Amino acid sequence: MRPNRVKQLLKAGKPAVGTWLSLGSITAARFLARSGFDWLTVDVEHSLVDIATTTHMMGAIADAGGIALARVPSNRHDHIKRILDNGGHGVVVPMVCTRQEADEAVRACLYAPRGNRSVGGSVHALNWGATPADYYKQVDDEVLIVLQCEHIDAVRNFDTVFGVPGIDAVFVGPNDLMATMRAPDGTPPTPEVFEQALQDILAGCKRLGVAAGLHTFSTDDAKRRIAEGWQFIAVNSELKFMTDGAAKVVAELGGKAGEVAKY
Repeated sequence: MRPNRVKQLLKAGKPAVGTWLSLGSITAARFLARSGFDWLTVDVEHSLVDIATTTHMMGAIADAGGIALARVPSNRHDHIKRILDNGGHGVVVPMVCTRQEADEAVRACLYAPRGNRSVGGSVHALNWGATPADYYKQVDDEVLIVLQCEHIDAVRNFDTVFGVPGIDAVFVGPNDLMATMRAPDGTPPTPEVFEQALQDILAGCKRLGVAAGLHTFSTDDAKRRIAEGWQFIAVNSELKFMTDGAAKVVAELGGKAGEVAKY
């Protein structure tokens, strides 16, 4: 059975860098799977993508030798089961705020006796280059379990929430975390206060022995966070790469898209 190299990197204390797939494009997934990222995550939480398209995207990533992850819509057993049964090498679970939620997410990823994942499916073994028998026997040791810390209450109770055995990484969604730190009048936290929350998460991950993850929006930011000790690093998304690239071309050619067209 094919090993999960992202899980290996994180266990070795090394960074693993990937990006988000939000457009539901199988073709984009095929190209990005050959671009050199350590992992790619299909965003099923905030995008239009359905389970059939997600399955084909994960298959395209796996067939190119990549590690295919998916962020489930919410922390539900059935969401997690469908991603794994259709070939996911791991899941990203959003909005985990309590220890019970963390425990439920981990157990949904693992077969009995370690968890309560239902036995079934047919596509999953293909993405691991395994027989079904080998898949059922070995996958609990290879599946990547990433839980998201996106609420300030989870930061304040970090060790309790994320001290559940089996978690590979705690991943910060900075936009949601910042939203939960707003004052009653809607004022966002200062950069200093928000940065302290991030550093508290990083310190908590180090105490618990799990990888700290963060969504970044530039290569410079990603390099800085890796130097701090963050490991599971997302950089932008395929949509952001596309729009940033297009905006750069338009700007370099003199401005508005309509004016550039004549060139």
